[in-house]
This record gives sequence, C-alpha cells and structure tokens, in this order.
Amino acid sequence: MLIIGCDYHPSWQQVCWLDTETGETQERKLEHESGEAERFYRGLQAPALVGMEATGNCQWFVEMATSLGHELWIGDAAKIRASEVRQQKHDRRDAALLLKLLLERRFPRIWTPSSEAKDLRQLLLHRHKLVRIRAQVKNELQHLAMNQGVTRKGKLWSKAGETVLRELPLRPWASRRREDLLKVRALLDEQIAPLDQAVAAAALEDEKARLLMTQPGVGPITSMAFVLTLGDVSRFQRGKQVASYLGLIPREYSSGGKQRLGSISKQGNWFLRMLLVEAAQTAVRRDPQMRNEYLHRCQRKAKGVAKVAAARKLAIRLYWMLRTNTAYPEVVRVESSSRVPLVSAS
Repeated sequence: MLIIGCDYHPSWQQVCWLDTETGETQERKLEHESGEAERFYRGLQAPALVGMEATGNCQWFVEMATSLGHELWIGDAAKIRASEVRQQKHDRRDAALLLKLLLERRFPRIWTPSSEAKDLRQLLLHRHKLVRIRAQVKNELQHLAMNQGVTRKGKLWSKAGETVLRELPLRPWASRRREDLLKVRALLDEQIAPLDQAVAAAALEDEKARLLMTQPGVGPITSMAFVLTLGDVSRFQRGKQVASYLGLIPREYSSGGKQRLGSISKQGNWFLRMLLVEAAQTAVRRDPQMRNEYLHRCQRKAKGVAKVAAARKLAIRLYWMLRTNTAYPEVVRVESSSRVPLVSAS
C-alpha cells in the first residue's frame, strides 16, 4: 500500500510517500495548474492513503483524489504542528512529518462534511456576505441622513423615513452617492430574497433543522448552520465538548493551584458562533428560563459576557435536542427536573 504525506498549497504541493510492500520512499513537488498533480495520482497503481492538513482552497483536490479511489485524511493543523518539536520548518519537512504521523498511527484526523453539506454551507455563507454588504450600504445612507440633521435609526427604513431620505437637499456629488447607494441596496434586496427562501426550504426539508426551530429564537439559518457544522452529534459525549468545539469556552492559564480564565477561545466555527450569539439575544426575550438566567448574570457580569453565556447554553441545549430527539417544551422540562435536588426518603 502507498502512504502519502501531502503538504498542500494553492498552486502546488509537496508529497512524501512510502510503499509499505517494498519499503521504498520518495518525495516530489507537484504543480497544480499544469495538471502534474492530477497525473501523479491517476498514475498510481493502487488506491493510496493520503494525509494532509486542514486548509482552504483544496476542494478540487479532495474531490479529485476521492473520485480516483484514494483514501484522503484531513488532519488538525494545530495538532500536526505541535507534534514537531524542532524549530526548522519547510515544505519537505512538513510532508515528511505528515507521512510519519500516518505511519505511526498518530495522525490527528478530523471530521469532514459531505459534498452536499459543504454546498449548503456555501448557501448560508453567501447569504451572510450579501447581508453584511447590505448593512454597510444602509450605514452609509444613515450617515448621509445624519449629516443633514436627520436621526431616525431604524425608522429611516420605513416608508416615511425613506421619503425623507430621498427628499434631503444634497449637493451634487452627495446626491449621486445617495442614488447609487439606494440602487445597490435595492439590488442586494433582490438577490438576498431568493436566498432566504432557499434556506427556509432547506430547513423545512431537514428533520433535524425542524426540530431545532421549536426552540424560541432559532430560525432556519441558525438551525441549518448548527446541523451542518456539527454533523453527527454522537461524535460528542457531552455538551461541554460542543461548547469547546465552537470556541465558547474561556481560555485558561492555570498553574500552581491558581486558576486563571480569560475571554472565550474562539477556536471553532466563527459563523455558527456569531449566529448563536444573535439567536441567544432573541431567545432570552422569548424563553422564560433563559431570560431569568440572563438577567441574573447581568447583575454580576457585563452584558457582553451574559450574551456569550446565553449562546453557550443555547448551543448545549440544541445539542441535547438533537442527541435525544426532543423538541423544545420537553427538553426544558427535562432540564428543570435535572436541577431538582434529590430528597432523602427518611
């Protein structure tokens, strides 16, 4: 069997391989655009085991290697680098390190979603990027209005507010800027609307997403992002592991019996973490239990800390909803009953 360590770069890759039958080992640099890499993997006599770090811009390579019958393992980049103690780092050493970890069965393989799940992630991410651009355009229009003494905040987007915005007496170039921004906003609204419909349709077709949407504050976007990011929830044994996976646990620098905690680690999917914080702010208004905990925490901590804590609680609750296949009202009753202390029969 051929085992290959692949140090992947967008335009080329450095490979180091070992034939377990003959003991022969070699290394080589493969260019991508010229087709050299594809010819190399197509020319292998038997399916190979390929190990590479988790990185971006590699979807074509993953699909190509998989379609050729090769087994591709993707590893945690931070753990791979931590396994090398020497201070010398270059592409040949990196490829050799990946091969060594594969041979010693220490390769830190990570879970990867299916091609269909990756494509749905693109839908969510594309919508999010367009919404951010639209928010920037609306902020620019707000500044134009405020420079003319009109401060209406969210009411600026009502029919009356837009009428005031369009009738503001502006100088020629400021007027041109207003018209262009209004056109861009209208174009973005036209592009975002079908994406919203596509996300809602995908959430309705997904049984897990429908289950999560029974939780107040969780809509189609958050539910789909949660399902697509976590995948098979049986990978996690406890809710704390989910919070750690999403970067919602604090950094810790404890030593000598002293515990030192910092801000959250943010070592996880930033997109889902952001959605959970947004959803938690809605959940604390609609969910009595989460609201009580949020208000209680606000008395002792800053509101930002309370929001992140609410997002962590929401993530753990959504995990248990999927793990136990339990809808919102029932999962709250289970949480409440688990907090009741056991009373001695005597």
